Amino acid sequence: MSGSSQEPERHTHDVRLLPSAAAAWLGMWLASSGQSVALVAAGAIALVVAAIAIGRKSVPAALACVVLVGSVLVGGLRAHALSTGPVAQLAAEKAVVVLVLQVTTEPSRLQSRMGWGDQVRLRGDVLQIDGRGHAWAMQQAVTVEASGDRVESWASTKVGATVKLSGRLSTADVADGVAALVRPLTPPENVSDPQWWLEAVGRVREGLREAAAGLPVDQRALVPALTLGDTSQVTAAMTDQFRATGLTHLMAVSGANLALLLSFVMLVARRSGVRGRWLSLVGVVTVVVFVALCRAEPSVVRSAAMGVVALAAVGREAGSGGGLRLVSVAVIGLCFMDPWLSRSWGFGLSVAACVGIVWWGRRWAEALGRWLPGWLAEAVAVPMAAQVATQPLVTALSGQVSVVGVPANAMAGPFVGPATVLGFAAAGVAWLVPWLGSVLAWGAGWAAEPILLIAEYGSSLPGATIRWPASGFALVLVVAGSVAIGWLAPWVLRRWWLVLPVAVLMVVALLRAPYHVGWPPTSWQVVACDVGQGDATVVEVAAGQAILVDTGPDPVALVACLDQLGVEAIPLLVLTHYHADHAGGLEALLGSRPVGRVVVSPMASPAATARAIAAELAERGIPVSVAVPGQEFTVGGARWETIAADAEVGAGVDSGESSAENNSSIVGRVSVPGMSVLVTGDIEPEGQAAVLAAGGDVRATVLKVPHHGSSRQDPDFLAATGAKLALVEVGLNNTYGHPAAKTLRTLEGLGMQIVRTDLQGAVAISTATGGWQITTLR
Repeated sequence: MSGSSQEPERHTHDVRLLPSAAAAWLGMWLASSGQSVALVAAGAIALVVAAIAIGRKSVPAALACVVLVGSVLVGGLRAHALSTGPVAQLAAEKAVVVLVLQVTTEPSRLQSRMGWGDQVRLRGDVLQIDGRGHAWAMQQAVTVEASGDRVESWASTKVGATVKLSGRLSTADVADGVAALVRPLTPPENVSDPQWWLEAVGRVREGLREAAAGLPVDQRALVPALTLGDTSQVTAAMTDQFRATGLTHLMAVSGANLALLLSFVMLVARRSGVRGRWLSLVGVVTVVVFVALCRAEPSVVRSAAMGVVALAAVGREAGSGGGLRLVSVAVIGLCFMDPWLSRSWGFGLSVAACVGIVWWGRRWAEALGRWLPGWLAEAVAVPMAAQVATQPLVTALSGQVSVVGVPANAMAGPFVGPATVLGFAAAGVAWLVPWLGSVLAWGAGWAAEPILLIAEYGSSLPGATIRWPASGFALVLVVAGSVAIGWLAPWVLRRWWLVLPVAVLMVVALLRAPYHVGWPPTSWQVVACDVGQGDATVVEVAAGQAILVDTGPDPVALVACLDQLGVEAIPLLVLTHYHADHAGGLEALLGSRPVGRVVVSPMASPAATARAIAAELAERGIPVSVAVPGQEFTVGGARWETIAADAEVGAGVDSGESSAENNSSIVGRVSVPGMSVLVTGDIEPEGQAAVLAAGGDVRATVLKVPHHGSSRQDPDFLAATGAKLALVEVGLNNTYGHPAAKTLRTLEGLGMQIVRTDLQGAVAISTATGGWQITTLR
């Protein structure tokens, strides 16, 4: 192995099928949109590829042209059938129908828009539909979203069961791969139970949860997630920690995860003397068991295919350069099997991870193998290559670069195989021999404990992540950086004396908050942190201390912002209301720095969130004040005044529970020398009018624009503030259309200067001679 890095022929790659794989992906992506213009674009691209094939007499280009045309035809026909069938037609009429439905995915609990109210979502295939006096038999996919008093009954629905229900249809985007959205009006009525093997899988999954029940809370949640992709017990804090450290793929059914599992199983089998066809049989059985226990959903099949490809590519096929050929064949086959995979971020991440493993994994393992045992070199190199390859897509999704991701994956890699294998063993025996399942689950839990520690401590490091814009140019820079790391890595990894100083430099970088030239400014009074689609407004009251209004939805971004500003303590925290985009970062805040007092909205809704926050604050002994008009707090050089906080205004709104909670938002003013800031939460027109009607004095020099600049504003309220500066705290490319163009025009018409966190990043404001000093992160 020591000389392998000097033999370039061993690392050549067969790229002849890459154009065909790209053509299949592009063709299905265009065709599955259901848009005519996409089909025209596909035709134009096919003509260009055909011209290249003819002009250069290129077989790969000719094959790519054929695959492109075929994918457009297949994808277009399937999209047409989905959008013109009886389900789609009834959905366009918002019909109430009776359905016979076979459940195809695990029910997932989620919080609905802006964190209020539980929902259950699942997918199923419509087998029969009765509506508008007609009945049809078919097999078309739909999404079911249950809420209210129907949540519990739908949450207990089993995969593979056939159920009957009454529901209202609404239209769905063909690009989502479903014919309609179904909102049930009745609980599911069981027509038939799942097939025997699905029932057995269900018992195995439940057996693993029971076997892990005696483990510490985080281990109890991670073992089923790591083993079977069962995230039902994973907390929001764990999700944030794993996202920040680039370890999220370990809690999902991913190709990279299966590759790590297979690598470990095959290594143990080889060490046990298994050879030849028996070794291949071990691999096949492992994949079959993996797919079955993970419920054989399309995403699982996709992950299994990519995982097998990745393992084969770094194994037997690596020397022949056939790894990329295998990846290409898998992409083509999967796209034709399910055209909508071409639109899945999960599919993109799986493919990127496999390409990274194929292109870099073996080379990096050989480099590390010069001074590390072979098994350890491979365990470190494979997840590290996958992390680097997927970073551009992760950045596009999250708007951040995980600095800690590469070392975290390298350190976690050796523990993934043992924890997963022990978890699978526990799942297999727990329902037959419970005590043995508990013993194996205990082993899996403690094998997974290092992964939990890596995620917990890695995410808490000041430099763990860097906020990064998801613009085209910025993503090109991330791609260039990933390619540069891939190119330099073998040269560094084969020299332990270079790896050591690089590791030290990385540790130093992680221990410091990311530095941005000119940020933060030397003198600032108010900062709107860029926490995505949410609010977090910081007002300096003394050196290292600040009033914080709301905590935003992203704990990592909030803590990073406070670290950059040098804020070490929060004497006063105001939570304008309990929606996740305003209170989601609270747990991380409380764990990172002391909080003196919390002011909360008088409307304790959503009730579950309000109870959880109250319990957390009580446990930590932090005093809580319910906001009332006229309430004042003086902290250092700043003064907080509650102008409005009326639960009855929220309760009287007819436009829905979310609007009621929005209108219960605390409206308050923070005054510092030379400036005052009016914070408004998500208050809507009804609440804004009520504040004015009650004689509230809303004058301020800076207005935190209500509800992220949504279109629902009272112009009289905005005008009454007399503000000179409008601060819009909003997420980039959010799905709500915030800020609304209408609102921006109103603010401009009132003479306000507008600053926005989505376009300018974090915004710092201070008074200066003759006006404002505004500093932005971007």
